[in-house]
Amino acid sequence: MFKTLQTYKLLFLRLILIVAGIEFSIYFFKIGLLFTGIFGLCMVFLLVREMYFYVRNFVMVYDKTIASILQDDFTSDFSKHKFNRSYNDLFQLYEKLKNKQNEQISKDIIYRSILNNIETGVIILQRQEKDWNIFLMNDYFSNHFNVPKVSKWKYLKNQLPALCEIIEEDDFNEIKTAIEISINEQHKQTFVLQASRTEIFEQDYFIVLLDSIQNVVEKKEKDAWINLMKVISHELLNSITPIRSICQNLQDLVEQDSLSTEDLDDIKTSVETMLRRSDHLQKFVEGYRKLAMLPSPKKEKIELQDLIANCLQIMNPLFRKENIEVKNTISLKYEINVDPQQTEQVLINLMTNSINALENSSLKQITISAEAKENRVFIKIADNGKGIEKEIEDKIFLPFFTTRNEGAGIGLTLSKNIIEAHGGYILYKNEKEKTVFEICLIEE
Repeated sequence: MFKTLQTYKLLFLRLILIVAGIEFSIYFFKIGLLFTGIFGLCMVFLLVREMYFYVRNFVMVYDKTIASILQDDFTSDFSKHKFNRSYNDLFQLYEKLKNKQNEQISKDIIYRSILNNIETGVIILQRQEKDWNIFLMNDYFSNHFNVPKVSKWKYLKNQLPALCEIIEEDDFNEIKTAIEISINEQHKQTFVLQASRTEIFEQDYFIVLLDSIQNVVEKKEKDAWINLMKVISHELLNSITPIRSICQNLQDLVEQDSLSTEDLDDIKTSVETMLRRSDHLQKFVEGYRKLAMLPSPKKEKIELQDLIANCLQIMNPLFRKENIEVKNTISLKYEINVDPQQTEQVLINLMTNSINALENSSLKQITISAEAKENRVFIKIADNGKGIEKEIEDKIFLPFFTTRNEGAGIGLTLSKNIIEAHGGYILYKNEKEKTVFEICLIEE
């Protein structure tokens, strides 16, 4: 404000000097000092000329700076004017907006780089009056569907009619569905289509995401195989390594001329160890066979309360032995269509897990609850045990993964496979400091 006031003062001072110069020149002419009057007029002329260039330069700098800001052109160089304090506020505004634009450009480059490096097709449409323009199309979308990065919706419609027709049918509203799209006019692939609409600063945007189901399934299958191979190789090495070492020791003993009593005891111990490790390996293979050869469920209608009661009858001796309080809060009478034997196995597995989790707890409680919502039945088995560490939460359903020395690591995997064979799912979560396994069964 004061800097602007200073500029006004300088202009006002110039005007006073010009007016004073004119008055003095007229006065000198009146008293007959002709040459002095002419000299005064020359000085006035020079002052007017200097003020003209001063105002012109001032206005030009302002016009050029404002034009640069309005056109988002921050390439202009105003360094030669920086020593003039009259422009300080203007140049501070210019530099601030320039830095903000540079920051926005950097963010834009980073976001585009992220979008171009994900294996998901992304297009963002922007509403322009009654039509839509393509605001952004990432590299995966362009390369995977062999589509050039066009700017108009109508051009994209010519390239991918199947996708565009579905979006237009829903009038560019939120969508979540599966769609088959032909790749390179040869084979069709199934994609998950997710689309949402949003408004930002009075601009209408429509965001489309396309995920290849085949790629997702292949990645998950690959990850599952890698994890499975790790577990199998670990178990095999744990059994084969000591057996090989024992065999080497036995070979050394047999090659001796005579065997002492101590040697015979070593042979006996070695054979027992090999048998024990062989039994462990046999159980491991048997567990794998059980997972691989799970029979299809033979479904029949059964009361949920009866199913839970049968499981509790089997498990009650173990509950009493471990001093575990079991709360069965299921009161609803509801028929479910399941394989009773397989479902019992799942519930027994989960209850057994709860017993193991409560091993070092002073107050041992297991709560069994259920609720029906629409065509779904949710069965929960919760305990107040030590819980599951966050680091291994994503591994608990992997085959042969266990944290117990005596565990086989197939209980939860088998349970998950059984429930999925019934068309449902099983998941783990924490609720009010309790470990909860939830079974969801979908009634057809």
